[in-house]
Amino acid sequence: MSLLKLGFYNQRFHLLRFIPPQSSNVSPSTFWVQNLTNNNTTNHSSLSYYTPRINPVIAKALRTEASATVQPIKMVKAISVHQLGGSQVLKWEDVELGEPKEGEIRIKNIAIGVNFIDIYFRKGVYKATTMPFSPGMEAVGEVTAVGPGLTGRKVGDIVAYAGDRMGSYAEEQILPADKVVPVPPLVDPIIAASIMLKGMTARYLVRRCFKVKPGHTVLVHAAAGGTGSLLCQWANALGATVIGTVSTKEKAAQAKEDGCHHVIIYTEEDFVSCVNEMTSGKGVEVVYDSVGKNTFEGSLECLKPRGYMVSFGQSSGTPDPVPLSALAPKSLFLTRPSMMQYTSTRDELLETAGEVIANVASGILRVRVNHKYPLSEASQAHADLENRRTTGSIVLIP
Repeated sequence: MSLLKLGFYNQRFHLLRFIPPQSSNVSPSTFWVQNLTNNNTTNHSSLSYYTPRINPVIAKALRTEASATVQPIKMVKAISVHQLGGSQVLKWEDVELGEPKEGEIRIKNIAIGVNFIDIYFRKGVYKATTMPFSPGMEAVGEVTAVGPGLTGRKVGDIVAYAGDRMGSYAEEQILPADKVVPVPPLVDPIIAASIMLKGMTARYLVRRCFKVKPGHTVLVHAAAGGTGSLLCQWANALGATVIGTVSTKEKAAQAKEDGCHHVIIYTEEDFVSCVNEMTSGKGVEVVYDSVGKNTFEGSLECLKPRGYMVSFGQSSGTPDPVPLSALAPKSLFLTRPSMMQYTSTRDELLETAGEVIANVASGILRVRVNHKYPLSEASQAHADLENRRTTGSIVLIP
């Protein structure tokens, strides 16, 4: 039994109580309605039959109310952020999950990618639109429900998404159907979850933001990281000479395997001097810098005239402001791109994701999922990533 406000009728406010029919002799289209406007006491004298033929508007409202009374609220486990801060603010808790609406699907996540952008939102470097919120920008899952009238997706499909809606740190989630892409059977869902955001980022960086071509020399910071590793492999495959920076000897060995022709351990050497020596003083065509504050000024020094400074992250902090006049001596280009602007249309998304998956399937891109954590231990995954204890990709398993 529940209350339903129906507004004014004959200049009087009416508040009705819906009571589902108890008798099998009563038609499903007939409702008990109790008018509580002048009588708040439940008694059978205030009850009356109501048949929807009398007033379709009220009938629809009553049917909606009836439906709501019998549909249980679905709860799932998720990671939530109630206040900004360190990895300890990631809380494992129950959250409510609704049904997919028109144009939406519900997926049960199989694997969830962890990216530095998740840390940016957790710390408040990037602003979440709601509070509390669930972080996470990529996942692969199985479709468990589709919204009304939706075509092109069905229950049982394995799909991936990256970048457009935050909230993947959950057992299940609701997504816009036009923001997911199919995952072919030959690609492991864990591999797909680890590469969608990072792989599509690498793709737009080397194929659209700055088009890497044979003969180019590129500098990739954090070359052993999830995105850096893919950048090195892709730039190498496109015929470029790749210089990578890393923090340890172990990461240097991995960067070499991933296509770096030259590796600089920046904790032991000055990367600007090394790049100058490796290029005979000419500099590089492009720098892909996800580190930010600690490398930004040095990256500008490494560029040749008319070179491209592509700043796509800030793991060490936000770079200090740069006056435009600092770009003038070498006529440099500076950009701070975001993947969302390079996959804003359905066609762009399918093209980008399709090329990433094809390169994984063909072996052009080798994906290292070096770290797996239960979803409930997302805080530990964040702490390890933030403190440079990881290489390659990280995934959470619900």
